[in-house]
Amino acid sequence: MAEKYVMALDQGTTSSRCIIYDRKGEQISIAQKEFRQLFPQAGWVEHDPMEIWETQLAVARDAMEKAGLDASAIDSIGITNQRETTIVWDKETGEPVYNAIVWQCRRTSDYCKQLKKQALNVIFKSKTGLLIDPYFSGTKIRWILENVDGARGRAERGELLFGTVETWLIWNLTGGRVHVTDYSNASRTMLFNIYELCWDEFILDKLNIPECMLPEVKPSSCIYGETEESLFGGRIKIAGAAGDQQAALFGQTCFKVGEAKNTFGTGGFVLINTGGNPVKSSHGLLTTIAWGIGDRVEYALEGSVFVSGALIQWLRDKMEIIKSAKETEEIAFGVEDTAGAYIIPAFTGLGAPYWDPYARGAIVGLTRGVTKDHIVRAALESMAYQTYDLLEAMADDLGQDLDALKVDGGASANNFLLQFQADILGCEVYRPVCIETTSLGAAYLAGLATGYWKSKEDVLDNWQIDKVFHPDMMKERREQLLEGWHEAVRRTLTGI
Repeated sequence: MAEKYVMALDQGTTSSRCIIYDRKGEQISIAQKEFRQLFPQAGWVEHDPMEIWETQLAVARDAMEKAGLDASAIDSIGITNQRETTIVWDKETGEPVYNAIVWQCRRTSDYCKQLKKQALNVIFKSKTGLLIDPYFSGTKIRWILENVDGARGRAERGELLFGTVETWLIWNLTGGRVHVTDYSNASRTMLFNIYELCWDEFILDKLNIPECMLPEVKPSSCIYGETEESLFGGRIKIAGAAGDQQAALFGQTCFKVGEAKNTFGTGGFVLINTGGNPVKSSHGLLTTIAWGIGDRVEYALEGSVFVSGALIQWLRDKMEIIKSAKETEEIAFGVEDTAGAYIIPAFTGLGAPYWDPYARGAIVGLTRGVTKDHIVRAALESMAYQTYDLLEAMADDLGQDLDALKVDGGASANNFLLQFQADILGCEVYRPVCIETTSLGAAYLAGLATGYWKSKEDVLDNWQIDKVFHPDMMKERREQLLEGWHEAVRRTLTGI
């Protein structure tokens, strides 16, 4: 029998990618396309849903062509996606009624503030594990229903569908036959009761969102349907889906309670596996579903940094301080420190543990001795500082310190960043051979559903370490740097 492979569709915030994997978890082929970022107003972020679909389909076809594979060689498709991003479309025509409102978008900040004034934060968190924040899908759906002409009436008549990005892709891949989401993505909408595992009637009523818009919720490793034959010249099973951060946790094989990972992507996302126990945070962290396999749902504690790798893009594209992200490593190693400068990249507010949607970015500690090289180093250091804040909060919630941190995402290729991360955390940082663990996790979830991989043990056998970064900073120096960082953050907080 000819060898088969698993296709991972990785629909991210700035690009659509497809990676094809073999049984060893090694990449056979990869294709990627960037797409437009739309900023209609300050603090608003949108994508064109059709561009998301078209680029994702194009890279899937490209990856298959590069590897010389046809549909019969693909065992299954797993999908991972930018989470919380909200799409509403016509059930019959498939036409979006508005652009996708991206997870970073802060347009519903004032409405979220109103909800908090109604003392709903505690109730929402007790049901969803989430804080009321513009970050999540719920208030984005309501915004579309309230602001797009005719949308509310059409939704109430059952003519409109809502989905996060994986739902939108599955719907298109199956020719509109399947409207589903998985537990991990549902848990990020602020509409899903993560304890009772259902859409929450109380919250839907409060936000005035018709339940008929919402997709069916299924396990993360599950055969949802098959692709339209015309798309790839044959039908392929769609068998796995997970939000990008949960997929990365799975791809990093963080299967045991207490194992943690950080993904250095556009944002920065730390998740720690809490098993069947949904841990409630007293530090503004989120209780979320990690994944569902079979009849078992596992949970995670999560902290989110809204701007991580996006800060490096800003230095490159807007400030033109660097020409490529790759050169930041050499630049940062080339200066002894940041000359006292700290960057707080609160471009769209601050996430956990601060949760200040009105905070804005700042460079603190500027003197005439600060050069552009110091700014580059400060940008990388800010990514590590934000990760530290999240892990300190997690350690307190769990009552135990972290033994080690697994990292992935594009910026984890940066040796300066990972060494500084180990120094600031005071623990080892593990970089795997495959740092594309988000897509790998989606592939594993799909392959486990079809039997391509027989068990989690098969997956564990594939995980390999590329490099371990050991902490090498004096305690006094670490404390001094952290004190400076926290003072810089305090200066950006609005107190609202």
